[in-house]
Amino acid sequence: MAFQTLCKQRYLAEGESVPFSLDGQEILVLWPDGGQPRAFEGVCPHEGQSLVNNSDFNGRILVCTVHGWVFNGRDGKGLSPTGCQMKEFPLRQEGGMVEIDLG
Repeated sequence: MAFQTLCKQRYLAEGESVPFSLDGQEILVLWPDGGQPRAFEGVCPHEGQSLVNNSDFNGRILVCTVHGWVFNGRDGKGLSPTGCQMKEFPLRQEGGMVEIDLG
């Protein structure tokens, strides 16, 4: 794995989503209520719409506001419709920094 720095830990908060762009790729970090931060590709698997610019996160679920697809914020699995999945990237926190592996 090739982890690279994404941000400082203090930029993330439980119950929030934070958008990033790294190496030309949109990334959405979700920190679900009662869970751990997770990093997902910032693109809806439905039609490739940007989730960075077109989503709402309430601390539990992420809704793509373009076509209404709904995803679980803990694992990226589709809730409506089922059978889809957001692409997840490995994420770790070390020394006050958040690191991601885009490989």
